[in-house]
Amino acid sequence: MDATVRANGIDIHYRIDGPDDAPLVTLSHSLCANLAMWDSQVETLSTRFKVLRYDTRGHGSSEAPPGPYSLPMLADDVAALLEALGEQKTHFVGLSMGGMIGQQLALEHASLIDHLVLCDTASGRGGQDQAAWRSTWEARIEIARVQGLAAGADGIIDRWFSPGFVAKEASTVGAVRTMICETPLEGFCGCCHALAGLDFTERLPAIEAPTLIIVGEDDPGTPVAASQLMHEKISGSELVVLPGARHLSNIEAADGFNAALQAFLP
Repeated sequence: MDATVRANGIDIHYRIDGPDDAPLVTLSHSLCANLAMWDSQVETLSTRFKVLRYDTRGHGSSEAPPGPYSLPMLADDVAALLEALGEQKTHFVGLSMGGMIGQQLALEHASLIDHLVLCDTASGRGGQDQAAWRSTWEARIEIARVQGLAAGADGIIDRWFSPGFVAKEASTVGAVRTMICETPLEGFCGCCHALAGLDFTERLPAIEAPTLIIVGEDDPGTPVAASQLMHEKISGSELVVLPGARHLSNIEAADGFNAALQAFLP
C-alpha cells in the first residue's frame, strides 16, 4: 500500500507491505535515495513482518520544504509518522543517513524502538573537528546548487557500489542513479545540513535497544572502523561485515544483508 500522511508539518510518503497484524519493521534510506532502495529486503521481511518504508523529508515523494533540516527534525518526522499510523513500537533499520536517524531515535525516542539495526553509517565526524566536518558538507551543498545532483552521480555510484557490481548489475545501478538525480535539490541540501550536525559517539552507551551493526567490507564513506567504534560503544551490540560490498550493502550484498536481518530480528 502506497500512501501519504501529514506528520510533523509535512506530507510524508510511505509504503506498507506484509501482514497488518505482524510486528512492525521500519526502513530508513540513505541521502539521495528513496524508499525503493529497500526493494531487495521487502520480499524477505514481509513474510513475517509488517514492513514500513518511507521517503525521508526532502526525498522521493515526501515534501521538500526549504532547509536547513536537523537530525532531531528527521527523527521527529519518524515519530510523528508512527503516531499518525497508530504504531507504538517498531524495529528500526537505517542505512547511512537512515542509521543516523536511527541513533537519534534510539536516544531521544527510545520507547519507540524495539530492535535497532545501523547499516553503513557512522556516529561522528571520523576524527575531523567540527569546523572541518561542517565545511565538507557546506562544500557539497554549494557544488549541488551550482552543478546539480546529476553532476555528482558518478562519484556517488563509485562510493556506493564496487566496479564488479556496476559492471554486472547495470539495470540495478541505473535505477539507483535515477534516484540520485531525481532527489529534490532543497531536500538534499536540507539533509546535508542535518548530517553536518552528526555527533553521537559519546552518547552511544545510552542506547539500550538490542542493536545490530552491518557494514560493507569496502565501504569508503562510512568504513568498517566507524562501525567497529559504534559496536564498542553500544553494549551487547552485534557486528556483521559483508565481504566485498561498498556503501549500499543492502543492495550489493542483499543475500548476506537479509540473512543478518532475519537472524537478528525476533
